[in-house]
Amino acid sequence: MKQLAVFALTVTLASSAQAEEDPPGLSLMERGAQMFLEGILKEMEPAMEDLQGLADDMGPALQQFADEMGPKLSELMSEIEDWSVYQPPEVLPNGDIIIRRKPEHPMTPPETPTEPAPQIEL
Repeated sequence: MKQLAVFALTVTLASSAQAEEDPPGLSLMERGAQMFLEGILKEMEPAMEDLQGLADDMGPALQQFADEMGPKLSELMSEIEDWSVYQPPEVLPNGDIIIRRKPEHPMTPPETPTEPAPQIEL
């Protein structure tokens, strides 16, 4: 019986101490989710710092690539209306890159008749 009384007293003291630490209005589920997210952030902090360092190192190279290739890519995008009619790019042994049109798509869209078809009287 003494053990049960000591256990009940310990639980009561722990829950009152926990209630004082929690911000008002948070349920146990909300507090648990908050602690979970805080733990993830602490675990991810070194990886995020490494990622920031990588971004700092690659930033100038990416900027140079965008400056050089941007106008050409923009020109290519304006010439190709629908990317879904092309196969994935293929690199040939000599280094050339070709993008083939899918065989089921014709080069030009089929012409639509401008006049309605004549009606046949039965």
